[in-house]
Amino acid sequence: MIKLEHKVESLETIFNKLFENTENTLLVSGGEEPIYLPASETRNTNKIISTKDYFSSALHEVSHWCVAGLERRKLIDYGYWYEPDGRTEDQQRLFEQVEIKPQALEWIFTKATAHKFRLSLDNVNRPDIKPSEDFRNNVYNQVVKYLQQGLPVRANKFLESLLDFYRPTDPALDIVNFQLKDLY
Repeated sequence: MIKLEHKVESLETIFNKLFENTENTLLVSGGEEPIYLPASETRNTNKIISTKDYFSSALHEVSHWCVAGLERRKLIDYGYWYEPDGRTEDQQRLFEQVEIKPQALEWIFTKATAHKFRLSLDNVNRPDIKPSEDFRNNVYNQVVKYLQQGLPVRANKFLESLLDFYRPTDPALDIVNFQLKDLY
C-alpha cells in the first residue's frame, strides 16, 4: 500500500482548481487562527484561511464553507458567534450544535484522504470537557444521512476530487467505514 502524504498544499490545489473560478473562493493555509473572509471592497476573492499548515484544519474549514449558504458566505466567519477557548459546559454544548454538519463532512473528507479524524471541540484549555454522547451520535447520524441521501453540491464536488486524488483505485466510501466507536 502506498503511504499518502497529507500536505495542505495538495488540498489547496484541489480546492482552488474546483472553486476559484466558479465560486470566487480560495483555500489558503498559514493563518494563526482559521477564518473565512468574504470578498470585499479591498479583497476581490473569498478566502478560507486554515491554521498554519495543518491538513485537518484545512478540511475542517472547507467543511464549514460547504454547509454555509449564500448569505452566510457574505459574512466574516459566516456570521457565527465564537466563544474563545475555555468555554463552559453549556457554551460547549451550543458549540457542538453548530458543528454537527461541518464535522460530519470533515469526517467524510478525512476518510476520503485516508487521514485520521478526530472530533474537534476547539476547547484546548478545558481538556476535561469531552465530546458529549449526543454530539458523537449526531455527527455519526449526519454522516449516515449524507451517505444515504447525498452531500451538499459543493461538498460532493470536493469529495469526488479528493477521492480521485487520494483513492483513485478505491473511490467508494461506504457507511460501514464509519463507526461510532471511532469518534472520541
